[in-house]
Amino acid sequence: MSSNKNALIRYKTLDKCLKNKYKQYTLEDLIEECSEALFEFEGKESFVSKRTVQLDLQNMRSEKFGYEAPIEVYDKKYYRYSDPDYSIHQISVNENDLKAMNNAVQILKQFKDFSMFKDMNGVIQKLEDSIHSTNQKSIIHLDKNEQLKGLEHIDILYEAILNKKVLNILYKSFTAKQSSNFVVHPQLLKEYNNRWFLICLHKGKMYNLALDRMESIEVDEKTPYIDQDLDGDEFFKDIVGVTVSDTMKPRNVFFFVDASNTPYIKTKPVHKSQEVVSEDEDGAIFKICVQINYELERLLLGFGNCLIVHKPRNLRLRMEEKFKNGLKNYQNLIIEDEV
Repeated sequence: MSSNKNALIRYKTLDKCLKNKYKQYTLEDLIEECSEALFEFEGKESFVSKRTVQLDLQNMRSEKFGYEAPIEVYDKKYYRYSDPDYSIHQISVNENDLKAMNNAVQILKQFKDFSMFKDMNGVIQKLEDSIHSTNQKSIIHLDKNEQLKGLEHIDILYEAILNKKVLNILYKSFTAKQSSNFVVHPQLLKEYNNRWFLICLHKGKMYNLALDRMESIEVDEKTPYIDQDLDGDEFFKDIVGVTVSDTMKPRNVFFFVDASNTPYIKTKPVHKSQEVVSEDEDGAIFKICVQINYELERLLLGFGNCLIVHKPRNLRLRMEEKFKNGLKNYQNLIIEDEV
């Protein structure tokens, strides 16, 4: 059991004892009550130290968790609340607290239509009712699209990762003529550019499979699950997007951005490794250290003629070729004049 969970159980137990008007509790009694409460929850012998309970009482007295509990010692050895009607479960909420809670509810409401958050709908409704926020419009809008194909797979993928289950996925990439079966060990769900991907182990290598290309998913109960103990921050640290290479090393990418777009790139970096190499009235040269993948190319191309890749040479030449082909497409385009 986590230390946070243990602390909550102790606070709840201490609160029950301190508001009991019919029994006197010494410090030793409180220690025993907390130990018994943890035993009931964990199902194993659990001893709470004197120092832990003393610190709990100190925290409850303080403003640290907003309790400010009126705990007193009487007859030099017994503990109780000086206010017999006090309980940590009856703490008043001020106007600023209500505003903060309301803002959080408005953000949560934007996720309630996703199937993976369906269990939260009741919780969100209770919060709305308790802070009277039902009729308030959200002033924070998140970019999402519940109609994206593949979102119906999130539940089974999430549960498979949580419960460490191997999956058999019938998958058809954009370039494949036929669907293929992938027996995968799911590790992580990743959202990028409003699309969802499953990061998984397949035949000893890491893959990212787009949810919108999955045709069917079945749990494989016979194959032992291989846990890669994947840390998302570490796994994606050297890339833009979702495509990670096992063999490619990060490279320094230098690119020029014109003066009108330099502030945008500064405030919204292409990658967390981004640095300004030089800057003048025409613009700035930036450097990032990343693996060069498809998503990086698409992102850089999106700036059009406002951005020029300087190094590495092979990336610059690929960008140049794509712009040349794009120009040809426009030059060869024949359309009727619009009325």
